Amino acid sequence: MKSIFRVLIVAAAILAAPMVQSIALAEEAFCTCRYCESAAARAAFGVDLGNDGPHYAPIREVDIQHIKLDITPDFKKRTVGGTTTIRFVPLRKPLESLKLDAVELTINKVEGSSPVADFESTNSDLTIAFEKPIPVGQEAWVSIEHHCEPKGGFYFRTAELGYPEEDTHCWTQGESHYARQWFPCFDYPNEKSTTEVICHVPLEMTVVSNGRLLGESVNPDTKLKSVHWLQDKPHVNYLICVVAGYFDKLEDKAGDIALGYYSQPTLSKYAANSFQDTASIMKFYQEEIGVPYPWHKYDQATIRDFLAGGMENTTITTLTHNTIFSSETENIRSSRGLDAHELAHQWFGDYVTCEDWSHLWLNEGFATYYTHLYEGSKFGRDATLYGLYKDAKNRVLSSGARDHRPIVWKRYSNAGDQFDFRAYPKGSWVLHMLRSQLGDDMFRQAIQAYLARHGLTTVTTPELQAAIEETSGRTFDRFFDQWVYHGRHPDVKIRYRFDPKLSLAKITLEQTHKVEDDVMMFHFPATFAFLCDGEVVLHTEDITGPKSEFYVSLPSKPTMVQFDPEYTLLATVDFDKPEELWVAELENSKRAIGRIFAIEALAKKKTNKGIEAIAKALESDPFYGVRIEAAQALGKIGNDDARQALQQVPAQEDARVRLEVVKSLVRGYQPEMVHQLIAGAQKEKNPAIESAWIAGMAKYSDPAVGQYLRAALKKESFRNEIAESAVEAMIASGSPEYVADITAELKSNSENYTNRGVVKLLSGLALLSDDEEQSRKTMDVVTPFVNDPRTDIQKAAIIALGQLGVKEAKPILQSFAETSNDEELSKAAEGAITALDKDRNLKPAEIVELRKQLKELEKSSESLEEKVKDLQKQLEATGS
Repeated sequence: MKSIFRVLIVAAAILAAPMVQSIALAEEAFCTCRYCESAAARAAFGVDLGNDGPHYAPIREVDIQHIKLDITPDFKKRTVGGTTTIRFVPLRKPLESLKLDAVELTINKVEGSSPVADFESTNSDLTIAFEKPIPVGQEAWVSIEHHCEPKGGFYFRTAELGYPEEDTHCWTQGESHYARQWFPCFDYPNEKSTTEVICHVPLEMTVVSNGRLLGESVNPDTKLKSVHWLQDKPHVNYLICVVAGYFDKLEDKAGDIALGYYSQPTLSKYAANSFQDTASIMKFYQEEIGVPYPWHKYDQATIRDFLAGGMENTTITTLTHNTIFSSETENIRSSRGLDAHELAHQWFGDYVTCEDWSHLWLNEGFATYYTHLYEGSKFGRDATLYGLYKDAKNRVLSSGARDHRPIVWKRYSNAGDQFDFRAYPKGSWVLHMLRSQLGDDMFRQAIQAYLARHGLTTVTTPELQAAIEETSGRTFDRFFDQWVYHGRHPDVKIRYRFDPKLSLAKITLEQTHKVEDDVMMFHFPATFAFLCDGEVVLHTEDITGPKSEFYVSLPSKPTMVQFDPEYTLLATVDFDKPEELWVAELENSKRAIGRIFAIEALAKKKTNKGIEAIAKALESDPFYGVRIEAAQALGKIGNDDARQALQQVPAQEDARVRLEVVKSLVRGYQPEMVHQLIAGAQKEKNPAIESAWIAGMAKYSDPAVGQYLRAALKKESFRNEIAESAVEAMIASGSPEYVADITAELKSNSENYTNRGVVKLLSGLALLSDDEEQSRKTMDVVTPFVNDPRTDIQKAAIIALGQLGVKEAKPILQSFAETSNDEELSKAAEGAITALDKDRNLKPAEIVELRKQLKELEKSSESLEEKVKDLQKQLEATGS
């Protein structure tokens, strides 16, 4: 019963105090490249290749030398047509027919330098038969006239689709196999060629593509502008890019390299924020990599509702429009990481490209790692290690413990399966461990040799290993076998004892993970640091088996004992040592990573001494990451001493730290804090931090909270961040009193919300509408949105109709389930019908009475927690 669900949601919100953080806040670090843990999201970047065994790069029958695209996008019909000319040379044997990837393309005409006997087009490919076989080594060409209404690969953003008219544009996305959806091609990364694009658009529009601009002209008959681009160095097919439409442009230079930044007119006044680091990143990469930027220019273009964070097309990176941010959020919002990641790809992924998707880490691992290196160049070594720490903690160690697939994995069913933690953060960690073992200089020499030998070609992992081994003069077979060709990471358990008579430290180190066919026993160097009389003693032991015991002679009893002080090993570590040694590490560790590990350990102990040490670190540690982790630790501890420490912390200049302090302060259920929440939000000028205060209000039914949330709906902020946070808090409260407010926003103010915000409004109405009368009224508000031009909003409206439980919505839902051409919408409608068909009218008198009691309870804070607990017991007694 819907009403029961709402009762339980409200009770849970009050008792468990869930923190429903603003989605905008959750996007402090924008999605990097195409990485995502979601299987559905990963699938969006790869065609289904089946489950029938390992996948290898396809055999090339020809060497494609040049691709010329002459295209005309139709922004009204959302179609694209044109002519693709492919110049090629047959390999190994005379070519009787040429097979190209071509998904749902209408092929109008095919011509060639060698007479074409016939051609056949299916939903997936185009086969061109020649009258006579083309001899091996003889250059030839085919010219294909085609047209399509693309389902993917080529995307339009127009007013008819719900976007601002002045932002009208189109863009392409090739990786992994989507170029084939708008032009015929050999669509796999083991082929490189030069490319050429001629695009015809209305006069006021801009066209950006790969390489260098050859010129522009106007056709007096069509009144269209023709823009001609040439990429004269070979690159793979998926990196071909066209961006066309209304853009504002900013310009810069990095040495002799021209930098262009294109953004939508409605966002362009904020665009400089997002591109402020590009020149600096370019300079650092050229120095660090030791290979000059290999292309003619570097452009970046934001595009509306991109599929992920960004795409490193050769010389023209496309970026989500969400990377643009307002300076009001200080350093909480940043495009620096996304900018650095995509620019690193111009070397790793574009100049040297993985030959097949099993070796994707050669693209993504490098881009991820060099992003961390740039962060370190800008903010110090601790910044690099902190980025690696967050990757390990939040992505690799948790995912890798349950997912034992190796980095190089050929048994994927979908190329998108490879775009996960293994290619990105784990690949980055592999490079970090290599650099740690080789040393900075030798690592740089190896990477320079790798790029020099394989520039403008495709590679697999053995090519990287060979460059490292030739440079260093040592074998890395075991390293690559355990980290790249096998899965997981080591679980390390460490025990330390000190013998004062002999002045010996005894270390016992065990690998406790399960060794299986796909997980090896790891071999690695283990370094320990001992602080004795103010001097650090280092000892490194080669770990080769499941258990190692060794002794270290020391001049005196150490006051600090650290494992892996420079953070060079990807592992889950359980280090059992006395609290005073953790406190000493928090106070004395040279690297911030040691101080962070100390905070983790002390937070688990929850002693007064540990809380005091963490609070001191929050107040005065020189590295912002340590202060962030300290604030989070105190919030998780959550007792009176921890809360008091958070209350008393001096004002933090770094907005990222202030944000974490607020998020930790608003954890839990503390009725006495209501007015502090409101006061904190009222005086806050940073919208991201104000949103954190607002998120904390969701647990309280105080009238002052409702008044603040309603006022926040009318408060202006970039991308309506504050209003959307208020909506999320209203939804999290579970209270139907906000239905009228959300309804008013949908009816009269939805144009000021992002797509995500409108989705929140729709789903919130469905959740909060309590009784049958209210649900019917809400249905009238929601129904118009099922025809919204934006698919995500259509889907949200369809789902909301199912959740409302109003039977009259069924014919509407059936129409989508039966006739929608969009599979996603039809599936959503089918699910909504299933939800609707459930009996939602069972309302025993006991439950009705409980609802009345809960409504009264929401109006009073007296004995709130005890009363809700009693209501829960009554609900359980009814069997509901």
